[in-house]
Amino acid sequence: MQDQPNNPQPAPRKILKPRRLALLASVAGLSLAVLAAGPGGVLPLPAWTTAAHAAEAAAPNTSGFADLVAKVKPAVISVRVKIEGDASNTAVTQRDNDGMGSDQSSPLDQFSQQFGFRFPRGMPRPHQVITGEGSGFFISPDGYAVTNYHVVDHAKSVQVTADDGTIYTAKVVGTDQKTDLALIKVDGKSDFPFVKFADQPPRVGDWVVAVGNPFGLGGTVTAGIVSARGRDIGAGPYDDYVQIDAPINKGNSGGPAFDTNGNVIGVNTAIFSPSGGSVGIGFDIPASTAKLVVAQLKDKGYITRGWLGVQVQPVTPDIADSLGMKQARGAMVDSPQQGSPAAKAGIEAGDVITALNGTPVKDARDLARTVGMMAPGTSVKLDVLHQGQSKEIAMTLGEMPNDRQANAGNTNSNQPEETAGTPHLGINVEPARDVEGAGDKGAVVTAVDPDGPAASHGLQTGDVILKVGDKAVSSAGDVRSALTEAKAAGKNTVLMQVKTADATRFVAVPFAKG
Repeated sequence: MQDQPNNPQPAPRKILKPRRLALLASVAGLSLAVLAAGPGGVLPLPAWTTAAHAAEAAAPNTSGFADLVAKVKPAVISVRVKIEGDASNTAVTQRDNDGMGSDQSSPLDQFSQQFGFRFPRGMPRPHQVITGEGSGFFISPDGYAVTNYHVVDHAKSVQVTADDGTIYTAKVVGTDQKTDLALIKVDGKSDFPFVKFADQPPRVGDWVVAVGNPFGLGGTVTAGIVSARGRDIGAGPYDDYVQIDAPINKGNSGGPAFDTNGNVIGVNTAIFSPSGGSVGIGFDIPASTAKLVVAQLKDKGYITRGWLGVQVQPVTPDIADSLGMKQARGAMVDSPQQGSPAAKAGIEAGDVITALNGTPVKDARDLARTVGMMAPGTSVKLDVLHQGQSKEIAMTLGEMPNDRQANAGNTNSNQPEETAGTPHLGINVEPARDVEGAGDKGAVVTAVDPDGPAASHGLQTGDVILKVGDKAVSSAGDVRSALTEAKAAGKNTVLMQVKTADATRFVAVPFAKG
């Protein structure tokens, strides 16, 4: 940590003025908001809303955190951005402060609504400049600093205010939307105070100190503990958040959370709130993720990710039972993409990836997150359950195409879809070749018992059963035989590959009782 005087003259301190804060309505009673920046504003994540606070935490001893704060606070900055937009000539009605929405259509209207800005009703706006505020922190003496992607996204200009009040112009070096991280750079000095990322993840219960710019109040310090790790809040394909209860609010986005040694354990990014009020649940991007992303952004200004080239789905208890697995863990391959590294290595639909380089794979999202944090060209070894047999597959990761996301659990037209088939499951089937438009492979479902297990697992008339277990089927006899074999093996569920009008997937269906 270095802390040397800055050469530029500090800008005069501004007197805080009263500001009118917008309250954003919650969604379905629960809300999660990105702690974005903007005078009283927030950038919401999908299906959640805004604001944050947490229970005040007592200091671990009588000395408090004063020495720690004195050490790290000079490296924390306030980030202010300007975003220009062309507004339409039509009148606009803005969201009222009570959170009740009104009609808005242009992107600028939607943006200003998210950030809590208000314009006079019925006022034409040919041109607008919107400002927003967030937080950040220097990670090197030559002016590299970390903040959130959503803080600087679409920014026309970026200014940072140091702890001593000095204002600098910054440039955006690179951003990564999938992890909500950005790297910015302030030129002209080589002695900025800076902090380092922690080398070890925090433990649940460890003390944490957050420093940032909530509501434009730069240099605000709060304390709490690490509440949980590995949180998936649905913000992106690589969610692995550290949950903290140190109070963080609108404007803390991009700021650091420190351990008691002064190392950054996470980047403050999002909050959870049932009503828009502060409830003490905040989420930080872990230092391990931030280090990898920031290193690539600094090196080349963009991110490249490892790519297996498979669509995967979670292994449910029913699927695990049908495959004879003791635990519902791993990632089940719906379909390897043609020409992908996985396809070339021999991975097939129905395989279950149970470990990567010897580390167990918890679920489909865990696999996507782990591979996505690896570099293209990395050699890996996969433990795979293939038709009931375990085997190891060595392969080299490709580079994820820019238009793809490793979003585990999503389906596309090439994926297998879950469903079941045979009279024992509450269905009747006929050979696909005998049903017009069904193709020449598989057995078509011609009737479904609405009270049967197949119906409760999504099977519909017209679906085509391609496989039952590991056996291809083309008639009612094939399906019945495969079911009988599965039952004789002591299984309570059967795994089936089914083609629907939209997709092809796997589904595990339990046998009907009685």
